[in-house]
Amino acid sequence: MKRIRFGALRVYLLRRKWWTAALCLLAAAAMLYVVNYPAAVGAAAATRQLPVYCVQRDQKVASLTFDAAWGNEDTQQLIDILADYGVTATFFVVGDWVEKYPESVLALHQAGHEVMNHSDTHAHYPQLSPEEVTADLNACSDKIEAVTGVRPTLVRFPYGDYDDRSIAAARSAGVEPIQWDVDSLDWKEISAGEITQRVTSRVQPGSIILFHNAALHTPEALPGIIRALLQDGYDLVPVSQLLLDGDTAIDHTGRQCPA
Repeated sequence: MKRIRFGALRVYLLRRKWWTAALCLLAAAAMLYVVNYPAAVGAAAATRQLPVYCVQRDQKVASLTFDAAWGNEDTQQLIDILADYGVTATFFVVGDWVEKYPESVLALHQAGHEVMNHSDTHAHYPQLSPEEVTADLNACSDKIEAVTGVRPTLVRFPYGDYDDRSIAAARSAGVEPIQWDVDSLDWKEISAGEITQRVTSRVQPGSIILFHNAALHTPEALPGIIRALLQDGYDLVPVSQLLLDGDTAIDHTGRQCPA
């Protein structure tokens, strides 16, 4: 009887020793994962594709941009204001908008402004396949080119919404994705004074500023914004003139820099 009990005890101790060793190994593996996890996250973030939010520029230069997707109440007024100050801008227009207002698209082009792609139907691109994104972009570019004779080279994603697949699809279609680093929030119908303060307090060399056509107080705010920036020494140019030539890279903040 004692022998049997001793044997059972020995088996129990051996099993306990094995489980203790196994638990130690698991704990060590967990600690190794915790230590290395931030590096893994950093590596994944480093490979994420980003649009251009702003540009590394030493000179005081920035871009005014306008998204046109629905209304057309003030497009000519915006053209006139920009002309008063000798400033050209970039208008990102939706294909459906081009179909509704081709005369405004042509007026923008003839006034020297860039007319660029803002999708064909203003869909959420992360919800589409890469093939659907490419087809949508090309449909919009076809409509713009038919009116202006110039094919867009830039795109602003609807809602500013994107993922790696949509960015890759855009670049494969020959258009560079452009975001912004200064948001006027004019679409919220805030006052002209608030729009002016937001923009002028945030602009820095290489900034891309977001406005919308058909926003309630943008025509009221725009002259003061332009005057303030010009007086501060800024040169206001279309986005294609803001972008860097040659080999470039986009850092983790979306700033385009020399490679």
